[in-house]
Amino acid sequence: MIYLSKTPMDITYPLVAFFLLAIALFFARRYLRLRADIQREARRLQNGEPPMDADDVLGDLLAVFRSRLNALNFELTSIKTSRERLSTLLDQLSDGVLIADPEGRIYFANPAARAMFGQRGSLIGRSVPEVLRHHRLIQAWQLVQQHGETRIESLEMPLRRRFLRLIVSPDHHTPGGTLLLIQDLTHLRRLETVRRDFISNLSHELRTPLASLKALTETLQSGALEDPPAARHFLQRIEKEVDALTRMVQELLDLSLIESGQVSLDLRPVSARELLHSALERMRAQAERKGLRLRMECSADLPLVRADQERLVQVLINLIHNAIKFTASGGEIVVGAEAGAREVRFTVKDTGIGIPAEEVERIFERFYRVEKSRSGSGTGLGLSIARHIVEAHGGKIWAESEEGKGSVFSFTIPTLTDR
Repeated sequence: MIYLSKTPMDITYPLVAFFLLAIALFFARRYLRLRADIQREARRLQNGEPPMDADDVLGDLLAVFRSRLNALNFELTSIKTSRERLSTLLDQLSDGVLIADPEGRIYFANPAARAMFGQRGSLIGRSVPEVLRHHRLIQAWQLVQQHGETRIESLEMPLRRRFLRLIVSPDHHTPGGTLLLIQDLTHLRRLETVRRDFISNLSHELRTPLASLKALTETLQSGALEDPPAARHFLQRIEKEVDALTRMVQELLDLSLIESGQVSLDLRPVSARELLHSALERMRAQAERKGLRLRMECSADLPLVRADQERLVQVLINLIHNAIKFTASGGEIVVGAEAGAREVRFTVKDTGIGIPAEEVERIFERFYRVEKSRSGSGTGLGLSIARHIVEAHGGKIWAESEEGKGSVFSFTIPTLTDR
């Protein structure tokens, strides 16, 4: 029998291998536990549960993980808040906003843009030409895509009675993308037209009485003063022209003061019937000179209103004066009032020429004059002044009319008990 002796190396190798295997198993278990703990921690944080306490290396690693996760959550929350604020701002914006990708597909559109182009449904995914639908607007957008320079295009759309301005800019964050801002300038264009008309009308209104005054004065100087009846007649005409000029200047001053907020109302308990009576007495002579019947219709037990008496009488006078101007001789004007639940409704009804339906909504605008009335006198300020005074009292004013059958102007003033 042969015996083999074991050397030290024969014993050392197995021990080293066993030791290395033990270390490998230790770190493998450590790694698996660490991964399991991280996964568990991630699930807890994802579910909104508080984090678990941990020590040593795992604790440090989880602390870093939590810190980065919290920072990321904070950034995401900030981005979300900013986007919500921006979205709210764009939704409330009166200008239309479109954002298109390099292929010309819209991926953002606010409500104003949809309303301006009369589109139904969402604009998202549609092409820019499909939405703009006008060759000049489409051409402006295409030039921006080609040259990368901002362009502005203004366009009047007669069918929709709108005046639009399109501002197209390149989207520097997306090569080939475009930003489109659409502004509706219809109201500004209308104001400019009204301003030009007012200057023209005012020039005419001033020129006519001034020319008449000059002619009457020259007539008196040329010898009419020696004839008392003729002189009296000319002086009466001069007085009439001066009154017209005074009324015109007073209307301009009143509107300026009212719109600037420099007029304070002297609010007191006032009888609605007394308001009507005062206005009628001041306008009766003017109505009779034109051959019109002016009468009042209202009950005797109308409630009191809290109002500035002189200002409301001014409103009634403006409405009656307007009715006299556009009612032919032999017609009738009825001024009335009736009590409502919390207000008194005043009305001025005439049998005049009426107002075209498309112009009724605009008659309370500053300087606006109905087309049929342009040959007559007046600045077109009376109804605007009336609207401001009524609204300052907390009331409403409106008109109902039919061409050839007359008009009814109404306004409400809250009763004393409602205030």
